[in-house]
Amino acid sequence: MTDDVTPADLRRQAEAALTPVAQRRVRLLAELEECETELRPLVHRAVRAEVSYRRITALSGLSQTTIAKWVRQAEE
Repeated sequence: MTDDVTPADLRRQAEAALTPVAQRRVRLLAELEECETELRPLVHRAVRAEVSYRRITALSGLSQTTIAKWVRQAEE
């Protein structure tokens, strides 16, 4: 018996391995977008309440640059 694997078989196998992880990534990116939508006003409120950028970064994983950008956008 021979194990003749065609290029089409290899593509199918590669897609089968890729698909669940890729779909999970798409779901996580959508969830991240929802979290960021919720976070924006909370970050702005925290900055107005004098919570430091460093503390917000520690709590949220956001960069200080992102925090500054979001605050600037909220105040426009």
